[in-house]
Amino acid sequence: MRILRLFPLFILFLPLTKTFAQQKNYAIHTIAFYNFENLFDTINDPNTNDDEWTPKGAQHWTSKKYHQKLQNLSRVLLEIGSSENSNSPTFIGCSEIENRGVLEDLIKEPKLINKEYGIIHFDSPDKRGIDVALLYQKKYFRPTTYSNIPLIVYRKEVPTKALTKVESSDRTDDNLEVSDQNNRVFTRDQLLVTGFLDGEEINIIVNHWPSRSGGEKKSSPFREAAGTLNRKIIDSLQRINPEAKVITLGDLNDGPFNKSIKLALGAKAIKADVFQLGVYNPFEEMAKKGLGTIAYRDSWDIFDQIMVSQSLIQNNFNSFRYWKAGIYNKSFLIQTSGQYKGYPKRHSATEVGFSDHFPVYIYLIKEM
Repeated sequence: MRILRLFPLFILFLPLTKTFAQQKNYAIHTIAFYNFENLFDTINDPNTNDDEWTPKGAQHWTSKKYHQKLQNLSRVLLEIGSSENSNSPTFIGCSEIENRGVLEDLIKEPKLINKEYGIIHFDSPDKRGIDVALLYQKKYFRPTTYSNIPLIVYRKEVPTKALTKVESSDRTDDNLEVSDQNNRVFTRDQLLVTGFLDGEEINIIVNHWPSRSGGEKKSSPFREAAGTLNRKIIDSLQRINPEAKVITLGDLNDGPFNKSIKLALGAKAIKADVFQLGVYNPFEEMAKKGLGTIAYRDSWDIFDQIMVSQSLIQNNFNSFRYWKAGIYNKSFLIQTSGQYKGYPKRHSATEVGFSDHFPVYIYLIKEM
């Protein structure tokens, strides 16, 4: 067994008569998610709507800009979770990637190449060609099975043209598109990966749920369907093994209080409220405090979330358990001037930024 890192941690025990602290050693792994915001190469793909992200397109996307974007992202990925873990994340769920090739370029960046990341990726039905994927450090995780599970939803009550309209309160370039034949909404698959983390079985679901194109309320049923599908995937794993350790993460295009997460997925904000087979969402408490991963008109929300099954929040640490969560929002990721001062530093006409989302992360720890 390979151990990522041993570090001392004070665990507090509270008996009836006295309180004392005991120092123990723990192995730690960081699990992260990052929406890369339009990580496109410069090559025109005739099968997707990627014309904007080519040298002749609206973004004037050149090889120089593309490689600057890769450099920027690699800096972030190296540092996520570094406050508690000197190693970069063992797992990185990612969204808004055009294809496997951009990930192969990313993991070859000088800051990441020695980490020896593996890639699990499938092309999705999204018409812009953007997909989800999982990066993992090969020396700690051995995948055994993985599959892309389609989210099949249909638009029936509203004409197709309405989907290209965006309500003023919902700024997005991720417009929903619909099949002319059967009104199916093209969106991202949910990626399920199962494997062994230092000898323990772990299941990870990577998500990028349907956008708010057309307005939050009109598009909410699609994300509620995504939450229902996510719950079904978790249920299927737990039918095989009630103690299955499941981590679901992604850009959900909804905050922790929306129906897709609270009702369809059934996530809880307080550990004591999470019963067996339930799901815990540490990012709901952060949202209550006004924190966010994405902003619009000075209003913050947490679209990027990582949730864990009840089996990962038990009190003993003789196997990997959830420890704590965070939003990686360091100053270099924040716009310092202009209309979007204080927002995540995204790509602009004059500068290659990082993303319009902040990445998120959790730690798993185990007593050694």
